[in-house]
Amino acid sequence: MTLRKTGTVLTLLLAGTMLSNAQGLNGNAAQQAAQAALEKTYPQLQVTDQYLQLSIPGETMGETMGVATNSKGHLFVYTRTENQGPARGGKAAKLFEFDNKYKFVKEWGKNNYGESFAHAVRVDKDDNVWSVDEGSGMVVKWNPAGQHVFWLGRVPEAIDYLESNLEISRYAHPTPLKTKPVGRLGEFDRETDIAWDSQGNSFISDGYGNSRFVKISPDGHWLKAVGTNGNGKDQFNTPHTIAVDAQNNVYVGDRGNFRIQVYDDNMNFVRSITGVGAPWALCITNSSPQYMFSGDGNGKLYKMDMSGKVLGMTVTGQDHGSEDTGDLIHSLDCRDPNTVYIGSASMWDVQKVTIGKLPS
Repeated sequence: MTLRKTGTVLTLLLAGTMLSNAQGLNGNAAQQAAQAALEKTYPQLQVTDQYLQLSIPGETMGETMGVATNSKGHLFVYTRTENQGPARGGKAAKLFEFDNKYKFVKEWGKNNYGESFAHAVRVDKDDNVWSVDEGSGMVVKWNPAGQHVFWLGRVPEAIDYLESNLEISRYAHPTPLKTKPVGRLGEFDRETDIAWDSQGNSFISDGYGNSRFVKISPDGHWLKAVGTNGNGKDQFNTPHTIAVDAQNNVYVGDRGNFRIQVYDDNMNFVRSITGVGAPWALCITNSSPQYMFSGDGNGKLYKMDMSGKVLGMTVTGQDHGSEDTGDLIHSLDCRDPNTVYIGSASMWDVQKVTIGKLPS
């Protein structure tokens, strides 16, 4: 493709987006063939797939972007639903709670300022609920009673957005996308997910705009940020999901680079895990030993040990998807090694996948 020099940031950004997406979210033909060959060697998980009938009085469930459970088995769904329409910058986010029988309990934080365009929800070890909102650039912590007690990030107002982009993009002399700044401390750029280590530090994948992940102390101090845009060491192409294991290793789903990058608690690179396509969603079980699940954009669910070895896979949502693919797995919750909840960006439902005995 030939690009014409126009001198406008918009044209440069659009051209860069077209180039980065040319291979598609599933990779180019060679990458897809290599992945298909690998999957022929993976055992097939025996699963029971249940679509939960989540009814909300006076509401409609939208795209179920985030799903999580607490210690009582209650289900939390952060969904893109609102009568103003699913447009970033508008109001397209609601956080719903359901009990362990999947009966509606309540909406959390109704009409709160940090609720614009839903991306993820997670529950920490103390049953605090954290909503990750891509549109507002905010992460909000709710205590178990449903009160907001802590928040990170800030919603850029119209003039802030204009000024920061004029400064960062150097409007008169556009900077190539590969040298885009890594982001500012205290602000996210379409952040995507959150996880915690044993000391309560937050690790946040950030995300669509900044191509990095950050570490924030329990009291909100920004400790460290790692990542620039690219496919080399300490580089990311859409860090879309994040998880932390019992040894405080951090797993970043580097979706556009078709890998899971593993770091220690001080954000030093350890290794990469490949062979599971484009990781849209990650979760790690609370069991001993622990297991990790990864989901991609075609409904493929992979179960791994913590070294990254694939123990089995399945394709979920084929009866709801198109052609021979399943639904888009946008979020995962897996407290139990054999029970996985799936939030889909392509359908308005939550799936509960129960896994039988692993193939020998």
